[in-house]
Amino acid sequence: MFKIIEKRRLNDQMTLMSIDAPFVAKKAKAGQFIIIRVNETGERIPLTVADYDREKGSVTIIYQKVGKTTGLLDTLEVGDSVLDFVGPLGRASELEGVKNAAVIGGGAGCAIAYPQAKALFNSGATVDMIAGFRNKEIVILEDEMRAVSTRLFVMTDDGSNGNNGFVTDALRKQIESGAKYDLVVAIGPLPMMKAVCDLTKQYGIKTVISLNPIMIDGTGMCGGCRVTVDGKTRFACVDGPDFDGHLVDFDEIIARNKMYRSEEADALHRHQCMMEGMSE
Repeated sequence: MFKIIEKRRLNDQMTLMSIDAPFVAKKAKAGQFIIIRVNETGERIPLTVADYDREKGSVTIIYQKVGKTTGLLDTLEVGDSVLDFVGPLGRASELEGVKNAAVIGGGAGCAIAYPQAKALFNSGATVDMIAGFRNKEIVILEDEMRAVSTRLFVMTDDGSNGNNGFVTDALRKQIESGAKYDLVVAIGPLPMMKAVCDLTKQYGIKTVISLNPIMIDGTGMCGGCRVTVDGKTRFACVDGPDFDGHLVDFDEIIARNKMYRSEEADALHRHQCMMEGMSE
């Protein structure tokens, strides 16, 4: 069992949790993930290592309440425990030698982009971080992102925070203003990452993205997380989750991620009905 030692609401849908997991914390690096199971009957879901503290032995995860398992996880409080917390899994991000980087996060993707920016910033790189949200009410980790970036640009679709536009608008502006990036890291919704890659390809800037396809075991055995990169089949759990964004078949991933939407919605509905019945 792995005890929850911190729980903090980031907005109405997103929550930060720190878990007592010293063996995971000892080995975790930016870009890796864990697989969590709340209880014996729960499903296994992957969540990115948002942060870690090797001295305290804690690992931080950030999740968005979008389905049955994240809803169940969100019912737990400090002092409660989860059954399984397996990791670190996946390949750590390859950030050595990067001098000037732009790290881009879209919505919940900022929880994954944050540790990438932190690793780059702590290595001495100049880091422009660009974060995008629908509106100012759902902005997360603004202080944390500012602390690990040379410059932070927070964009909102509706301009409610004073900066109207998409992350690609801010990125294009910086490139056209003379920013010389040797790496762009983009993490967020698939359409956003695709748009960033389309832009950086025009300028010949290396771009790395983090993929989160359907995943079950996290060891490459189930094949559920297969993606096509440079015309070849790769598995996000063991070959990634980071990939060269200019080589990824985004259309295929977008189509595959939609395959189980109805089953996910049904599972969430049944879980909510069960919880409502228990509260009566």
